[in-house]
Amino acid sequence: MGAWSGRSSTAVRLGAVAVVLATTAAVGPGVAAAAEEVSVTPVPYAFADGARSIEGARSTADAKPLEPGTTYRSSLPGSGKVSYSLQLDSVSNAYVSVTAVPSPDSTVSVIDGLEVSVQDAEGNSCSFDSVPFGAARSPHPIAAWGMREISPAKPLCRNAGAYYVTVERADPEGEGSSPDPWDLEILAMTEPRTEQAAATGAPEAWNSATPQPLQGTAERRRGGAGFTGATPLDEGVWRDGIRPGQTLFYAVPVDWGQQLAVTADLGSIESGATGYTSGALDLDLYNPARGHVAEVNVGYDGDQNSGSLPPLAPVDHANRNAAGGQVSAMRFAGSYYLAAHLAESVADTFGEGPFNLTLRVRVSGEPEGGPVYAGESVPRGAFEVSDQEREAAAEGVPVTGDDTVMRVVAVGGIGTGSALLVGLGVWTVLARRRGVA
Repeated sequence: MGAWSGRSSTAVRLGAVAVVLATTAAVGPGVAAAAEEVSVTPVPYAFADGARSIEGARSTADAKPLEPGTTYRSSLPGSGKVSYSLQLDSVSNAYVSVTAVPSPDSTVSVIDGLEVSVQDAEGNSCSFDSVPFGAARSPHPIAAWGMREISPAKPLCRNAGAYYVTVERADPEGEGSSPDPWDLEILAMTEPRTEQAAATGAPEAWNSATPQPLQGTAERRRGGAGFTGATPLDEGVWRDGIRPGQTLFYAVPVDWGQQLAVTADLGSIESGATGYTSGALDLDLYNPARGHVAEVNVGYDGDQNSGSLPPLAPVDHANRNAAGGQVSAMRFAGSYYLAAHLAESVADTFGEGPFNLTLRVRVSGEPEGGPVYAGESVPRGAFEVSDQEREAAAEGVPVTGDDTVMRVVAVGGIGTGSALLVGLGVWTVLARRRGVA
């Protein structure tokens, strides 16, 4: 144990990478490729590492504060509301996203879902959002958001002071709903005002024609199990395996002026089973503040089927002035999240899978200059697309603290043997430096 305790955590991580690569090299490419098709029991949701625990209050008088930029983990009881508080200034927009994670063993009704609202200290309503589970009644992670906006068109909720975020189920006593509590992941964000007065009207016209799905050979990209671990995607055709009850997360950087279009294909099976599952595949799009934008549901009868998100407006700061929520949600640049869920009921007729999921992602238009903000967002850089994010989307590696280590594995230009030597070499150098010290 003494030899291990003297090594740095970086060396340990590189050593683990080297072991994985050595295993892949030893079994050979054929076995490694076959191993890729083996899917373990789906993880319901991967919460953010280091998320703080916070308890929702039954009364706003006891509501505990949320700090923008911090991710929290909480829970929602089977019935009733829970509340949290926010201290806000009088110039920044604030957004709070709540992700509900029901147990895979729970049940939900047709109209059940998550409701999030924001009120000021005087009880004025600032926003309300409701997101359902979908026609398949399959419990899975869903997110709804609340907001406090500073806008000439919205005279309420503009003062500095205390605000309250309330979370509840949409239909806890509906037919087929179980009273199980749900886990919650909560993230509050702030967006600074613009240096110049922002537009008060939405863009009058944009290309609302349904684009043709992107064609080409699909490249494999393993989906993540949560927002923070979402796998980056850029424009292209991407393939993964998905099991009934599983939700896969992806992140697509979309800059100012760019327009996103996504089509989801569910591949056919060879078993010859017959039947039909309504809303078998649910694909949801969330904006950089994890606000729900749009969705598409795809039915399944064992043969291939496809569905596309509705036409989406190009990203524009002025979209927030639109009357429709779908256009309004396309209000800032950044990572837009795709959450693909395959209903549990698919297994009843067609087996446990995995089933072939193909995402055809198109990002149209050249990036444009966005608004000049009079300050920084919290978290920093939340509403922009950085060069690092573009690189991550091209490589399929999330931007994390271990980014350098993971790129050794992910970059296609480095072969297995070369990556193995890099991992072992760095580990050896670090160990020798420790010994000299």
